[in-house]
Amino acid sequence: MPDQSAPESLSRSFNRRRFLKAAGSAAILPAALRSLGAQTPATSPNNRINLGVIGMGWQGPGNTEAFLTLSDCQVVAACDIDANHLQAAVKKINDAYGNEDCKGYHDYRELLARDDIDAVMIAVPDHWHEIVATEAARRKKDIYGEKPLAHTIAEQQSIVRAVQQNRIIWQMGSWQRSVPMFHKAAEIVRNGLIGDVTHVEVGLPGGNSDFDEVGKKALADLASGGQSVASLEQVVQGSPAWNLLVTDPPKELDYEMWIGPSKMEPYIRARSHKSWRWNYNTGGGELLDWIGHHCDIAHWGLDFDHTGPSEVEGSGELPPAHAVWNTAPKYRFELKYPRGITMTIAGGHPDIKTGVKWIGTEGWVWVDRGGFDASNPAWKQGKYLPRELRKVKLYTSSDHQQNFLDCIKTRQATVTPVEVGHNSALPGHLCLISMLTGKKIRWDAKEEKIIGDPEASKLMTREYRGPWKMS
Repeated sequence: MPDQSAPESLSRSFNRRRFLKAAGSAAILPAALRSLGAQTPATSPNNRINLGVIGMGWQGPGNTEAFLTLSDCQVVAACDIDANHLQAAVKKINDAYGNEDCKGYHDYRELLARDDIDAVMIAVPDHWHEIVATEAARRKKDIYGEKPLAHTIAEQQSIVRAVQQNRIIWQMGSWQRSVPMFHKAAEIVRNGLIGDVTHVEVGLPGGNSDFDEVGKKALADLASGGQSVASLEQVVQGSPAWNLLVTDPPKELDYEMWIGPSKMEPYIRARSHKSWRWNYNTGGGELLDWIGHHCDIAHWGLDFDHTGPSEVEGSGELPPAHAVWNTAPKYRFELKYPRGITMTIAGGHPDIKTGVKWIGTEGWVWVDRGGFDASNPAWKQGKYLPRELRKVKLYTSSDHQQNFLDCIKTRQATVTPVEVGHNSALPGHLCLISMLTGKKIRWDAKEEKIIGDPEASKLMTREYRGPWKMS
């Protein structure tokens, strides 16, 4: 169950579904009550939460496997627009339960229309986040959603509104908050053990990762066709190399649906499954992939879960806009925050270690998935900060998926509610806008708008390809 430092649940005595229907048009709640709903849990008659899973290409299967191990939920439906992914997912789920109860869906809307489904896990590409998440919220489904929250700032704001207005429990897939060493590092900072924080380094990966070696295969195919190039960042639209890589989509993939609201582009295997992040039409590169993890932890330690930077400035090595992979493999930004704190966000720069490093007037602490270090060796001992040092106690979760299920029952906020996911990803979006425009971005964190730059402000949103529309 959540740590006692989590927000208190609201007391309600009537049926949750009836309550949520009545509250659908309610005004946005005060910050302290956001993400909370009725106390009565939304569970099936056997007291298990019925879960639907949407997006079974990569992160979705891992999340689903975690939910399959938990006794207080049952995965009853799966959705994917790749027939092979969907078939594999349904088989894996049914094999785990030893029955045939899980049903597969090609269209997420059919899954969401089921009244018996209480919650959903959403792990679709970034360019689909807003459409699927807001529809799920309107359908009163609690949501476990992957990071970053959405493809643009405006889409993130839309999701936050939908979740708040429908009083949906949201868990961001920023699971590092449920890992002890990240919790300990953030508590060290929040309890003032390194003094006043002056600077933070947020190190993200550089390069554009070649998952399943689709990039390597593409380059080999080009070489066989007489078009030798060093990287997919050099292959531009309309070139002979580009034309060699364009193929018909595989028959198992509904490519029209996969592109969805984004600009229609020819199918290239190296920019679809797992590699869609390296195309700004569908993803945000390593910057937006990882910002929801490490900047999330940086904000946690700084107590900046509900605010953001005031200025963002930086640059990156941008490939041509019409390249197969057009996201920056190397980037660096400087940000200004409240209390005079500055932050460096960088990828591909060896002087900034991956992970998060808080630097204070009396010491420092660094944490990453691969390690923990600090100016005081005593802080390295133990999984959590000793009780006597925990004057400020952060929300404690030891299992990210279980925390989501627990909060569905209690209607308490999760360890990473939607507002946290929004503010954790905002710096990444602002960094991307700064890089694309070549300008310093001034940000009004309270009003959530870019100050004095209409050109940059346009990049807070994007055009949707019909018939899709943003909520």
